[in-house]
Amino acid sequence: MPLIPLSQASQNKLKQVRLIATDMDGTLTQQGKFTPNLLQALQELAIANIPVLIVTGRSAGWVNGLVSYLPVVGAIAENGGLAYFQPDISEMIVPIANLVKHRQKLAQTFADLQTHFPHLQESSDNRFRLTDWTFDIQKLTETELQFLSNRCQAQGWSFTYSTVQCHIKTLHQDKAIALTHVLQHYFADVQPEQVLTIGDSPNDESLFDSDRFPLSVGVANVLHYRDRLIHQPAFVTHAAEAEGFCEVARNVIEANC
Repeated sequence: MPLIPLSQASQNKLKQVRLIATDMDGTLTQQGKFTPNLLQALQELAIANIPVLIVTGRSAGWVNGLVSYLPVVGAIAENGGLAYFQPDISEMIVPIANLVKHRQKLAQTFADLQTHFPHLQESSDNRFRLTDWTFDIQKLTETELQFLSNRCQAQGWSFTYSTVQCHIKTLHQDKAIALTHVLQHYFADVQPEQVLTIGDSPNDESLFDSDRFPLSVGVANVLHYRDRLIHQPAFVTHAAEAEGFCEVARNVIEANC
């Protein structure tokens, strides 16, 4: 069954939106970059009093800086590991008793994966991470990704991947769990059905779970992964990547005018 185009979403549903929770890479970026159209869309959403929360797999170090520069209310980093809010508020969502030992265990698991795939390369931003470990996804097949996932799970870790990276992370560390936590503690007056979630790849799948967040959108490039997703977005945009996000922004703003 084809996904429903965003253009067919009812105005009533979009008018209920009080918060947009969006992935970053492949959703807010266009060929890996922020665009003038994206920055304008974020600003227009802020003017319309529709807050935007970034929910990304990117590192704590990167995300902490982004929150200071973009017109967003905050960001969840490392696929639910921790969160940053303006001004200068941060919270570790995943409880980790000893970060040094935690990083050592992650490094050991990555070394084990390299015995099977010697070409695996640690991601450039991995040194800026606290809760997860990342490596580049390039040249990995779907079968190999499944093997890596099984290997991580056998060692007590969770595994996911996006358009740019693979993530070794703690069990029950995912975007939807973290978003639910953030809503309860920072946006207590916003209900899950009033949140519009947006994503494009497998590490966004929990944001597409209709039991948690009924109103979700996949930008068009999510179709590349459709066969790998158990949870599908409720709607899909016509445009891909950041232009897809801009399409969502226009529709939500028009519905709330």
